[in-house]
Order: sequence, then C-alpha cells, then structure tokens
Amino acid sequence: MSLSIENDLTTANLANIAQEARWRVIETVTSSKAGHVGGPLSAIDMLVALYFHQMRVDPASPQNPDRDRFILSKGHCAIGLYSVLALRGYFPVAELLTFDHGDSRLQGHPDMLLTPGVDSSSGSLGQGLSAGAGMALAAKRLGKEFHTWVMVGDGEIEEGMVWETIIAAPRYGLDNLTLVIDLNGLQQYGWPAGKGDRFDRSEPMGHVDLPAVLGGFGWNVISIDGHDFNDILAGYARAEEHRGVSGKPTVIIGNTTKGNGISFTSGTYKWHNGVATPEQLETARAELRDTETGMYA
Repeated sequence: MSLSIENDLTTANLANIAQEARWRVIETVTSSKAGHVGGPLSAIDMLVALYFHQMRVDPASPQNPDRDRFILSKGHCAIGLYSVLALRGYFPVAELLTFDHGDSRLQGHPDMLLTPGVDSSSGSLGQGLSAGAGMALAAKRLGKEFHTWVMVGDGEIEEGMVWETIIAAPRYGLDNLTLVIDLNGLQQYGWPAGKGDRFDRSEPMGHVDLPAVLGGFGWNVISIDGHDFNDILAGYARAEEHRGVSGKPTVIIGNTTKGNGISFTSGTYKWHNGVATPEQLETARAELRDTETGMYA
C-alpha cells in the first residue's frame, strides 16, 4: 500500500479544487438545512493544500500506519473537511448530501469510527492539539516518520487546554507536530468591533502578538496568507524542513477571512452557521462556478 503526495498540482489546480470545495460546503449545508459555513470557508484553502499537496496519504488505504495524520480540532467545521476528503477520493462526492443525517457517515462533527480519512473525533473545542501531541509523541517513541498536523480556530485557542499543550509540546521535542491556526478574526459570539479590527466583531486573538507568544513558548512560528496558495505551500514547506531536525514543534498562523469566497458570507459573524436561501445559493453558484462551462474558478 503506497502513500502519495499530489505535489504535481499547480496553484491554479489547487485554487480550482478549493472553489469546488466551497461550493460543496454551501450546497451541502443548504441541502441538509443545518451546518457551519464561515469556518469551513476560511479553512478550505489550507485544507486543500494539505490533502492535495503536502500530506502523505492514500485514500484507498485510510488506515495505513505510516500515513501523515490530520486532526480538525475545530470539529464544527466538519463539512469543510468532508468536502476536501470527498474530492480527494476518500468517499463519493455524492455522499456529501447525506451530511448530518441520522444514518450518515458524515455527522456534524468528525467521527473517526465512521468516516474514512478522519484520524481523531473532535468537536469539544480545545482538545485536538492534545490528541495531536499524543500522536506525535507516539511516533517518536515508535520510530515512525509520519507528520501530525492539527488545525484549530482562533476562537478555539481561548481554551486553556490548548495552552497546556503549547507549553508541553516543546518539552518533548515534538518537531513532527505542526499546528495550523485558522486566524479568521471572528467567532460566533464576540465583542462589537473596535478600532483596528478586521471584521464586524472584535477578533478573538486580534490584540495578541501571537508570533511572539508562541515563539516565546518554544515553537517555530510561520505566518502566512491562508488564501494564497503560493504562501500556503511555502509555509508548509518550511514546516516540513523543521520536521525531525529542529527539536521544536511548529505553528503556522494562517491569516484568513471567515466565510471567504462567497460575497454574502465573507467577513461577518452572522455566517458562523446558517442556511442559504434559494436566491443566496444561486449567488454562490454564480460566484464559484462558470455558468456556461460548469467549471470552478
């Protein structure tokens, strides 16, 4: 059973995949009449780059013991992960329309016992990084070469358990662990926006010097534009360079926009979750797909 990296794709190819994934998110949530939108759309580009360029995985063998691991700690954004997994070939794209149904493998939060490609169940915010640190430590102890990636939201990193792991991971030299922070600037409930805030609510970590804090705790720190594939791939390459040699875990701070890619969801906390109206769905379709060719752009 072979593991592969789809690193022959161009940034234009990746951008097209991301646009289709965005469409699958809004289409699926509308069909299921429930689900989160803003967080999945901010994370899509970084997820596509992981699964279609960076990680060594095999959709035909999702339990391969040597695969790279990924944990979506902000598990309420599961439909974003499911869309990328489906496009990567872990299960049929048509299955997305069963999302959040009672008998579906695609529940509202990731379930490792149900869904191919899900390495850890998540949804209780703040716990994913601890699980990822455990996987990375196990790899060290067992002499395994796999890389563990964990994605958290910026609202989520208000949880104390995240910081306990941020403090502990450098002590164990987990240079096979990379944390990706989806710094999209909004959470479902927050303070009214203040001076210097990007969007219509005060950013959860917008007034904290995260690079300085995380570097001070002993992490390699990389900041990227989480919607620019050239920047994303360069950031992931730098994280890979640290793996196994730096003696420190790595964090990638992805500066993103909540609800990115669709005009009416972008930059507003009101689209943390929600169901598009028929008119809004047609707007999204027009913005994400060429109506004549059906291609994503």
